[in-house]
Amino acid sequence: MQNHVLFICAHNSARSQMAEELMRRKYGDTVRVESAGLRENLHLNQLAIEVLKEIGIDISDKETQDAFELYRNGRLFSHVITVCDDSNGEHCPVFPGGVIRLHWSLHDPASLEGSWEEKLERTRQIREEIQQRIDEWYEEYGEAR
Repeated sequence: MQNHVLFICAHNSARSQMAEELMRRKYGDTVRVESAGLRENLHLNQLAIEVLKEIGIDISDKETQDAFELYRNGRLFSHVITVCDDSNGEHCPVFPGGVIRLHWSLHDPASLEGSWEEKLERTRQIREEIQQRIDEWYEEYGEAR
């Protein structure tokens, strides 16, 4: 059985979207992946759009998903990974069901301060941290181990 991963954060506008696309790009042939948040119909974070575009991934037309709607529709996942920021007291949504739950505390690009270039550089670092965690996840759980 193929792993089916759901990345969740509060808004599904940056971190979870980046994680979804980074995992899909590298491991999409062996892992199904989606992302969601507490609120839908939000605009994607421009910093996330830009740092993914830099590496050839275009999410500018993507829409956000509501985690609760996925649950109400009976969607099943093998892994649910929350990517909210513990250091800022951010609370992640809980996705019920018999799944492997993991939490990766990641800074929210929406909360970054400074010039556009400073925020962009910090978002690049978040992107790289997400990719590293995805690679570590795949080492442990990849290919439905």
